[in-house]
Amino acid sequence: MRGHLPDDVKTVAVPILGNKTTKPAVETEMTRALADAFATDGRLKVVSRDVADTLLEGEVTGYELVSIAFDPTANVRLYRLVVTMNVRFRDVRRNTLLFRQEGLSEKADFRVSGAVAETISREEIALREATRDIARAVVALAIERF
Repeated sequence: MRGHLPDDVKTVAVPILGNKTTKPAVETEMTRALADAFATDGRLKVVSRDVADTLLEGEVTGYELVSIAFDPTANVRLYRLVVTMNVRFRDVRRNTLLFRQEGLSEKADFRVSGAVAETISREEIALREATRDIARAVVALAIERF
């Protein structure tokens, strides 16, 4: 099953994304999630940029923590993490833009326990969940959009 990809498109490169947020290293997590999503899908092999048929580029444009639930004393108990990105998928051999999508976003909620270290750990888990989900959506767009 190849989706709607042209028969000669077999590989993809996923270079490190840009980061237009104030959150350090969010682009690294998103890039890893994208490469993992392509590898898991299996229809395109993830390779280096110099031998790739296609190139997925982009930037993380948003990283927002929103308080969505509070305890009776107005302490935050639940956060929603929203990650937003722009992507471009190009055929590097033909030098054509296959698709561009701006403002892709995904969210993940996490509870606050009270301990700062645990809250940070839960935020990191939420980031992995959000980036995994957005990466799956990007792979589906890249393969099915043609």
